[in-house]
Amino acid sequence: MQIINDLLSILNYEVPVVDIRQGAFQTAVLTRHCGLASTPHDSGPHHDKTLVKEAGYLLNRDAAGLAHMALSPSPLEAAIGMATINSLIDVDEQNCEELNAAELIARKGENRKVAIVGHFPFIPRLRSVVKELWVTEKNPQAGDFSEAEAENLIPRADVVGITGTAFTNHTIEHLLDLCNPDAYIVVLGGTAPLSPVLFDYGINAVSGTLVTDPELVLRYVSQGTTFRQIKGIRLLTMTKEKD
Repeated sequence: MQIINDLLSILNYEVPVVDIRQGAFQTAVLTRHCGLASTPHDSGPHHDKTLVKEAGYLLNRDAAGLAHMALSPSPLEAAIGMATINSLIDVDEQNCEELNAAELIARKGENRKVAIVGHFPFIPRLRSVVKELWVTEKNPQAGDFSEAEAENLIPRADVVGITGTAFTNHTIEHLLDLCNPDAYIVVLGGTAPLSPVLFDYGINAVSGTLVTDPELVLRYVSQGTTFRQIKGIRLLTMTKEKD
């Protein structure tokens, strides 16, 4: 998990932990800024899952301790850690543009082979633009492939989109290793850290989220919002080099 360790190594932790919310679909942490991450929601009984050990007392932790939860084997703890990391990043807005990941992938993937890790709402629209589209998903929908198929499909793709939740489940480095060296790689979603650290790992663009109204976002997260419902955010894309 070197990519997460590299993110952790450059953060300034001299800031209090103000609030932590883990809703059904989104996790939010307020420190220097407000950061988001997707809340893992596996099907089946929760009693045998690796849960948040110190739930109810996490505000006793400092920012560094909370951020390092991104390395936890518990997906729920890792989501809190990633949200904390995102809350501590000072996003350089001058190096970002208000560009949705769907638009970027459609532009880069036109008449080319595209692999997407994670089923996103823009998938049907993307199918009409690209030459071939392979979507791998833990819980496949119609037309999707299983996670196991990523081993065969990602190396064949000209453009690869990887969900930011790959940080939470600690598959990000393996997925990057599968990519063709010449592929254009986009990491996307609310969990994706808007940090240039990611460019050191062959990633070309990061499409993430900047919280503009922390109070509003915390309220939405507490009330079970999905990412598409949430207000008080901006969708930004940071690219390794201008297109």
